Amino acid sequence: MKTLRIATRRSALALWQANHVRDLLMTAHPGLDVELVKIVTKGDRIVDRPLSEIGGKGLFLKELEASLLAGETDLAVHSMKDMPAEMPDGLDLVAALPRANPFDAWISNNGATLEELPAGARVGTSSLRRRCQVLAARPDLDVVELRGNVDTRLAKLDAGEYDAIILACAGLERLGLDDRVTAELAPPHFLPAATQGIIGLQCRTADGPVLEAIAPLADQGAMIQATAERTVMARLEGSCQVPLAARAVLDGGSISMIGLVGTPDGKRILRAAVQGTDPVATGLALADELIAQGAEAIIADLSRH
Repeated sequence: MKTLRIATRRSALALWQANHVRDLLMTAHPGLDVELVKIVTKGDRIVDRPLSEIGGKGLFLKELEASLLAGETDLAVHSMKDMPAEMPDGLDLVAALPRANPFDAWISNNGATLEELPAGARVGTSSLRRRCQVLAARPDLDVVELRGNVDTRLAKLDAGEYDAIILACAGLERLGLDDRVTAELAPPHFLPAATQGIIGLQCRTADGPVLEAIAPLADQGAMIQATAERTVMARLEGSCQVPLAARAVLDGGSISMIGLVGTPDGKRILRAAVQGTDPVATGLALADELIAQGAEAIIADLSRH
């Protein structure tokens, strides 16, 4: 193929990711022309309501997937944590890039850590997973909704609308904003979203020329981690409506996984850890361990509200 068209959102982070993939493709295939097709998604248009109220993960990629299915583009570049566990017919998640920092970043203008914030301080996040874990540690804080791209969220913090906010370390590092990080929120007390820090590549099923073009970019380790973590999501119907975390760590041929399911108020959190060698089987084992502790009841209750 002479030209490959990449579907991407218009945010600064999405464009960084798409340009990164374009540069990798052009390095791997001298002479290949790579075009970016910038698309506005529903998640970009609706910024005044919580994600959990307006449809969850698929909000940031349905329009990109439609462009692939219509033949208007050849490849979509996603933050994999935005991708639902199920793929639309005709499309496949075909590659993962090497994983960046998977953890969350705690950002406060005065340098106060989670432990140091005064009671009643306002913490901004759009994630029920982050809300759950913050309130479990500090039930006296006021965790409030925060939507928008990275620059918008940082601007709201700087304007004094929040005392602290939580973003993904990977996005800040990719945009050269990692100097804003006050502290990393890392295990064992804080677990990241499934596939956080992984860029996923999606194309039409069995599109030979595109598969051949992106093959040099694929990272096997990241795809094993993604498969294990996405299996947990699929088994537990993971979405923006459920505080769910999963992390897979590779050590040779062994996969160690930790995960949690909780209530948005942080008053109940279920945690589990498993080990295995097959990513799907290990992901299912982690999900089943959480189910055995009562995860399905929490999820069912959340889906009714």
